Amino acid sequence: MDHYGYSNKLRLCSWIYSACSQCCECLRCCGRRDPRPRTVWLGHPEKRDQRYPRNVINNQKYNFFTFLPGVLFNQFKYFFNLYFLLLACSQFVVEMRLGALYTYWVPLGFVLAVTVIREAAEEIRCYMRDKEVNSQIYSKLTARGTVKVKSSNIQVGDLIIVEKNQRVPADMIFLRTSEKNGSCFLRTDQLDGETDWKLRLPVTCTQRLPTASDLLQIRSYVYAEEPNIDIHNFVGTFTREDSDPPVNESLSIENTLWASTVIASGTVVGVVLYTGRELRSVMNTSNPRSKIGLFDLEVNCLTKILFGALVVVSLVMVALQHFAGRWYLQIIRFLLLFSNIIPISLRVNLDMGKIVYSWVIRRDSKIPGTVVRSSTIPEQLGRISYLLTDKTGTLTQNEMVFKRLHLGTVAYGLDSMDEVQSHIFSIYTQQSQDPPAVKGLTLATKVRKTMSSRVHEAVKAIALCHNVTPVYESNGVTDQAEAERHYEDSCRVYQASSPDEVALVQWTESVGLTLVGRDQSSVQLRTPGGHILNFTILQIFPFTYESKRMGIIVRDESTGEITFYMKGADVVMAGIVQYNDWLEEECGNMAREGLRVLVVAKKSLTEEQYQDFEARYVQAKLSVHDRSLKVATVIESLEMEMELLCLTGVEDQLQTDVRPTLETLRNAGIKVWMLTGDKLETATCTAKNAHLVTRTQDIHIFRLVTNRGEAHLELNAFRRKHDCALVISGDSLEVCLKYYEYEFMELACQCPAVVCCRCAPTQKAQIVRLLQERTGKLTCAVGDGGNDVSMIQEADCGVGVEGKEGKQASLAADFSITQFKHLGRLLMVHGRNSYKRSAALSQFVIHRSLCISTMQAVFSSVFYFASVPLYQGFLIIGYSTIYTMFPVFSLVLDKDVKSEVAMLYPELYKDLLKGRPLSYKTFLIWVLISIYQGSIIMYGALLLFESEFVHIVAISFTSLILTELLMVALTIQTWHWLMIVAELLSLSCYIASLVFLHEFIDVYFIATLSFLWKVTVITLVSCLPLYVLKYLRRRFSPPSYSKLTS
Repeated sequence: MDHYGYSNKLRLCSWIYSACSQCCECLRCCGRRDPRPRTVWLGHPEKRDQRYPRNVINNQKYNFFTFLPGVLFNQFKYFFNLYFLLLACSQFVVEMRLGALYTYWVPLGFVLAVTVIREAAEEIRCYMRDKEVNSQIYSKLTARGTVKVKSSNIQVGDLIIVEKNQRVPADMIFLRTSEKNGSCFLRTDQLDGETDWKLRLPVTCTQRLPTASDLLQIRSYVYAEEPNIDIHNFVGTFTREDSDPPVNESLSIENTLWASTVIASGTVVGVVLYTGRELRSVMNTSNPRSKIGLFDLEVNCLTKILFGALVVVSLVMVALQHFAGRWYLQIIRFLLLFSNIIPISLRVNLDMGKIVYSWVIRRDSKIPGTVVRSSTIPEQLGRISYLLTDKTGTLTQNEMVFKRLHLGTVAYGLDSMDEVQSHIFSIYTQQSQDPPAVKGLTLATKVRKTMSSRVHEAVKAIALCHNVTPVYESNGVTDQAEAERHYEDSCRVYQASSPDEVALVQWTESVGLTLVGRDQSSVQLRTPGGHILNFTILQIFPFTYESKRMGIIVRDESTGEITFYMKGADVVMAGIVQYNDWLEEECGNMAREGLRVLVVAKKSLTEEQYQDFEARYVQAKLSVHDRSLKVATVIESLEMEMELLCLTGVEDQLQTDVRPTLETLRNAGIKVWMLTGDKLETATCTAKNAHLVTRTQDIHIFRLVTNRGEAHLELNAFRRKHDCALVISGDSLEVCLKYYEYEFMELACQCPAVVCCRCAPTQKAQIVRLLQERTGKLTCAVGDGGNDVSMIQEADCGVGVEGKEGKQASLAADFSITQFKHLGRLLMVHGRNSYKRSAALSQFVIHRSLCISTMQAVFSSVFYFASVPLYQGFLIIGYSTIYTMFPVFSLVLDKDVKSEVAMLYPELYKDLLKGRPLSYKTFLIWVLISIYQGSIIMYGALLLFESEFVHIVAISFTSLILTELLMVALTIQTWHWLMIVAELLSLSCYIASLVFLHEFIDVYFIATLSFLWKVTVITLVSCLPLYVLKYLRRRFSPPSYSKLTS
């Protein structure tokens, strides 16, 4: 029998284990797996080796099922709301009931309804924005031909066609392009913040196929690494099985098209590798979080203090009864009786106030297009200590303009470019005429010729040394082939990996030397006379972040001359060019003007010199070990004693009024940090140009560090500097935060300005998080690209700028503006007003509740500490709603200074950073006022009442209402017509309702003269001393803003 029972138990355990295993397996399938490498067959999404997420963008905080539980949890996790829920539930217990159920449940239900409706409206708006992105239509290659497909329906393995200027919908491998040169340019500013266009190369095997539809006829697949957040690297292979022998190609970052980038040239075809939450752009974006304002947390803290006061008062009342009888029930009854100490209307008033602030911001004609996407945190705008801003498209317009050409002895600015043009024209005119040598040349002619040839050499170098490709497009009149054949100016656009390069080439075109053609091996320039100059490209040495320079070796087809041109940053070019005494000084002068300076140089090579170099260069490129080092060594052998031709100065145009806006923010006590994915030199130039770093401040450029020792030395060097702006790269920042996080943040927070360049999106968010943790101050992040989303969502207050880089940042932000300059008004005016108004509103609502609670305490103590309510039923609900709500709520329209004054004196904003409008000091003052007024009203009513209890209720309640209306009038600083309406409406409502309140108030008594003089005396005694105190304080200790309004 035992054996039978044991075997049954064993069988049962086995069954449970099997069921649990299946359940766990099912959960693993449904849930998120650990990322792993994948094999993706071209055009066959059904041949997948694992489950992939849907290709949807989702910025919502909740879904259909989690919305209500999530919103309720976020409401009741705070002490304030949980207290009222417990209070309302306690009324279901008969022994604890003090009045009708509706007096507790109606206010709580109203509070929750307002919150749920507001959250639902924001979620619906968010859903509609996501739906717009997910519904974008793309073309997909299938066996049936090209079909249209929504972005959300794209799967791993699909072959997707992306047109020029279209957003890439998923992470793809680049298979084919319509461009003749077999490559395409990619705009990645939404992903990494870099303005440089990136060159991308298709898989060689698939580019050679006759048509795009042949991609479906071959048996091929891509083996790719697991999804990760690294946007700068990729490892994979492409294999074609049906060729003999099978083709294998290695894939790198050059073959990728990441989602959120934009195709800048041609039409491309790619195979989808990653979708949905596995996209590089999504993995670099943090999940949206529900932001709770610091103001709300402070109010929550004050309610805890009030709750402590409530408990103390209840215990004192029971103690004075000597804990007689069922004293524990008496404690609970007193807790319910004095529950008005914590006002439930506080949350409603503050939430409705936030809605009004949001409406006012949207309606402000001086910041048109501003959108409030998160209406829960407008008060945050009034207390920002750190502003973290992106550079490209936020501070700058991302439009480069050529400003300066410097030849050492002479400089040409925008106003003297016609001189450069005349020099170029004279050179090519002389060459075409080819005059005989004249012996008697005057000195002036010789100088003129020398200057012309110098200018010509400089302009020619700039026109040749770049990676720009002119592309011809149909303009409706001329077709593409004809435009390309005749070098039609109106059809030509320049494509390059950097807008700087385009600006330089456009400038050479404006002075007469035009880049009209380029391919992998040749360049064509057109002279002012229309003659075409042909150059063969022998070698190109592209720009890298490490080398900070680029070079090109060309052969002039007409003369056979071989020339090595080079341009780069002054720090590296200074050691390459021949000795001169002006380079360093002039570079410094141009950099101080905020220009991006490039040094241009050349070196003439003989045929033998070049052949010798080419042999060594090819040999170095074939080596397996230390290839990059050997190649660099060979190139450096050429980079000696080069002839310095000129300096070029290019400016990235700042957005309108960036300088005055940054100046305003600085005067308001806000420290500005610039976080950008762009290069160090570019970021430093923009910081100077925007006056983020003032002229009197030094700049400390943090040396590139790779280990703990180097970081320690560099931090010590930086510690010795004072009032110095810091410029640091993302790599160095990562090392510092790894080993010396506390020390670095301590030093950085003391800097007047900080510039972080080469920052990854996740690094931007990390910096924001560290600032919040280390300083405890409020942060605001401003950006316009997809790479800024993480930073915007992490900050206490996120502001998105709608610009050229799309709407991704503005959609994820709490506030959306159209220009950076609008930020000044958003903070100085709307942020300041929102915070001050909410502080006044919250303290007044607390005062209103403490007054009536003080009266209840006096009443109970006089009548032998009985737990009997002074006011019942509608009087309690009416007091905090129709009788006093409108005047109190009208404080959201109050302002201490005009908006023009707030903008003119940003120092007024600095006062708010200390949190004085809502502090323990101001809270205590209002508590004392409440106790004084409540006591005066109640004792006055008890002293002056006639014979019946209802007379006490009539006198005290009327005096209480009048006192509240007068206190609102005392608090208001700038009257608005709606405030007067609110005061009169509330008074009218009270007088009118007296007819229906005969259950609580003696209607015949209130019509007597005795009632009127008693109410008048009590009201004057409760309010007049406060009016006198306010006058004296204004007279002898006026606040800072009063000096500006007088």
